[in-house]
Amino acid sequence: MKLIIAGDLVPGETNEELFSNGNVEELLGEDLKKVWTSAEWRIFNLEAPITDSVTPIEKCGPNLRASMSTITGIKKLKPSLITLANNHILDQGVQGLNSTELLLKKHNIHFIGAGKNIRHASAPYILEKGGFTIGVYTCAENEFTIATEKTPGANPFDPLESLDHIADLKSKCDYVIVLYHGGKEHYRYPSPYLQKVLRKIVEKGADIVVAQHSHCIGCYEKYLDSTIIYGQGNFIFDRLDNEYWSTSLLIDINIGDKLEVNYIPIVKNGNVIRLAQKEKAEDIIEKFNARSSDIRQENFIEEQYKRYAKERLEGYLKSLAGFGKWTSRLDRKLLKGAILKKLYTKDKYLAIQNYIECEAHRELLIKGLEGVRKGGR
Repeated sequence: MKLIIAGDLVPGETNEELFSNGNVEELLGEDLKKVWTSAEWRIFNLEAPITDSVTPIEKCGPNLRASMSTITGIKKLKPSLITLANNHILDQGVQGLNSTELLLKKHNIHFIGAGKNIRHASAPYILEKGGFTIGVYTCAENEFTIATEKTPGANPFDPLESLDHIADLKSKCDYVIVLYHGGKEHYRYPSPYLQKVLRKIVEKGADIVVAQHSHCIGCYEKYLDSTIIYGQGNFIFDRLDNEYWSTSLLIDINIGDKLEVNYIPIVKNGNVIRLAQKEKAEDIIEKFNARSSDIRQENFIEEQYKRYAKERLEGYLKSLAGFGKWTSRLDRKLLKGAILKKLYTKDKYLAIQNYIECEAHRELLIKGLEGVRKGGR
């Protein structure tokens, strides 16, 4: 039995017509289409609600949307299962999620990872074929689109609940695959926390764990008898043109007495994707393997993340201080960062760290911010 997992899919303005016409041949190309359709099971993450109504929620980042006509191409991709646990599925509000669910049900496309409340959103899916049962569970880091006990949205990762869900699923299945929508965008290595979480997911029974969301190929590791992939890149998502979005992987899983995991490199070609060829394919896999070797070095993940955090800190501090584009430029170019240095004394650094690090402070801060966002000051 062969199963292929792809990354994030969003039909956009540049390829909407191809999706609406069901032109899978152009979206994938002949070689990649053969690989894609050779699998008995095909899974990918739908990173946008499918709706013709524009009702964006208040959030950080873009509010994505795919037109309802694009369901033609989505169905032509013959997905066995679509996952919806991501940070965009509620971008157009509850109506966008409802529209997506109704459309997928109408076309007999199975989906998991979102629902009318957290109980529905956290339900797994079990594939059965050839005498094997494969459980699939998906969850997302906590952003603006998560479900609660009373409201719709995506299934959030909750260490007090999700790990039990995975252990329970393992008790019912031969194999368990977990798709975790999280990690830092455009960062090719796991953070120390992400590695800890995904390793714990393995300890609870997962045979394969895939961290999606980063929009770039990361690395992988073998942990216990399982495989963890820290970033596979996009599937079909034409939003940016940069080094991160230009290449991706399909995860090719052969299922028998054990799971055999292989990686199929693909490349972005304008508004469509293609199977990577020869030297390009070799280069993608070589760099993927090199990064995977990097993380096996003692303290590599911690030191790499420490450097990355130092590079990104200034951007976070400017955001917290309310810097706009022109204030930021003025401070950086003319004042050599004097405003930022004046605003953030050592005591303020310590206070911010405490607010974020301490569970009680963090919970109270988040609840207060939610109140402002939803009801005003």
